[in-house]
Amino acid sequence: MDKLTIFSGNAHPELAQKICKSLNVSIGDSFVDRFCDGETRVKINQNIRGKDVFVVQPTCSPANENLMELLIMMDALKRSSARRITAVLPYFGYARQDRKDQPRVPITAKLAANLISRAGADRIITIDLHAGQIQGFFDIPLDHLYAVRIFAEYFKKKKIDNIAIVSPDVGGIKMARAYAKRLGADLAIVDKRRLSDTKAEVMHIMGDVKGKNVILVDDIIATAGSITEAAAALKKNGAQDVYAAITHAVLQGPAMERLKGSEIKELIVTDTIPLDEEKKEANIVQLSVADLLGEAIRRIHNEESVSALFE
Repeated sequence: MDKLTIFSGNAHPELAQKICKSLNVSIGDSFVDRFCDGETRVKINQNIRGKDVFVVQPTCSPANENLMELLIMMDALKRSSARRITAVLPYFGYARQDRKDQPRVPITAKLAANLISRAGADRIITIDLHAGQIQGFFDIPLDHLYAVRIFAEYFKKKKIDNIAIVSPDVGGIKMARAYAKRLGADLAIVDKRRLSDTKAEVMHIMGDVKGKNVILVDDIIATAGSITEAAAALKKNGAQDVYAAITHAVLQGPAMERLKGSEIKELIVTDTIPLDEEKKEANIVQLSVADLLGEAIRRIHNEESVSALFE
């Protein structure tokens, strides 16, 4: 492991430290700051010639600054003769802009993928992409990991009986099925109509949730409109306790207010995105993906199979 070096930008240094702890390595010595005019300033403070380098940087809010930090760090590493550079993106920002759903709009997820590749990334590690086909936007190897195992272990420890796994929309059926299989639970789907990018209307509940403890599963919670509407509809259809297991806690705008007045008993998220103190004090449980990412990094560095982590 002496050829392995892990660096972190300013997006989520706590997660990078946890990953280093799981691998028993020290974090790489780098300087990432701003010039007086706001331009990103980067300096690698150690020799990384011939090293296998991993850069931990979720492109979460502020997305543009964190993305630029990642690009500039990889350029610095490439010019410092790193043998291989792997961008570790626990959360891949811009993933929701993955298609032309209106006239004259960009496919920004593809643009971001191109920028990351051109900046010097040889490989990508990410968790629970918004859409699986985004893997094809990258022209370099991409390891797409899933948080389902982490959530499943948490709910098994809680020993909740009579569970139904619910997808908040038709697009999340595959993810919901993976949870249902691991927890031996029934499956249901919320049929919704999106009114805007911050508001959705529930039309029907497909599946039996009456008298069941429900776990809503999704990849991203942003303004919490869809998930709180779904929780209210499930309660009206006879569900008992409603939990939400969501990988990426974006939680912007009216999200916290909506969650406070919602039917969700407990929101469980991961630390792919850092939570500020206000959100930590709310009824939110945060699980760590550090061991999952650490194991992926170890296997890639040692040229071992990573496929077992995709299940």
